[in-house]
Amino acid sequence: MAARAETIRRELLDQLATELLDATTTLVPVAPLRDRLDGMDLADAYYVQTAQLEHHLAAGRVLAGRKVGLTSLAMQKQLGVGSPDFGFFFEDMVHHDGARIPASGFIQPKVEPEFGFVLKSRLQGPGVTLEQAAAAIGGVYPAIEIIDSRITDWDIKLVDTVADNASCGAIAVGTQPLDVDPSALLDIECSLVIDGQVLGTGTGADVMDNPVAPLAWLANVLGEQGVALEAGQLILPGSFTKAEPVTAGSTAVADFGSLGSLTIHFTD
Repeated sequence: MAARAETIRRELLDQLATELLDATTTLVPVAPLRDRLDGMDLADAYYVQTAQLEHHLAAGRVLAGRKVGLTSLAMQKQLGVGSPDFGFFFEDMVHHDGARIPASGFIQPKVEPEFGFVLKSRLQGPGVTLEQAAAAIGGVYPAIEIIDSRITDWDIKLVDTVADNASCGAIAVGTQPLDVDPSALLDIECSLVIDGQVLGTGTGADVMDNPVAPLAWLANVLGEQGVALEAGQLILPGSFTKAEPVTAGSTAVADFGSLGSLTIHFTD
């Protein structure tokens, strides 16, 4: 009986993964997953996320990197959670400074200003320290994550967003690195500006007390699964501010002051 129950549960998890894959294509959101599976936990949610990753890789998409989410107090308060999560993104999801991005390619997009870490060396846990994580960073770039939810009306709890690839929609990253040392990011300030209005400002210390900490955390969590972060991958450690919605016609800027900025435009 226990084996049969486990089989049925895995079949339902696979079905949820299929529904999220379909929602990514059709842009028709699905009902909250937590209401569809009794006692859904983080292990279930990451199973659903991984099933989607494996589907995309089998279809030939190329992994560009990983994102860590829910690392700032602002984002944890916004979603009512107390722990970070992580997701993935592919090369065809990465945009650059000045990009014109169709808002119609998302269901309900929001933007978050972030650092973008390009790794110069392989990083694999468990046991990765802050110092080791910082030493693996080859460049720190301005970045914006476009988050999107395949769950109706952003009605999400932690298991919903984890299963939905940590609500990742797309990534924008600068082509020139910020002139900063990876070990000295705590006081770096960034503002999220939408259509000329500053909607939020934070410092590196707002990202899990140290923006390198999410990188070490991610390396250690994935390392327990036998997965490494590879040289050349782009890692986003989390937002300086809470996420803000955008629509067609919006312009979003991650403004790092004298260090530089990243601007993206949303079109019809």
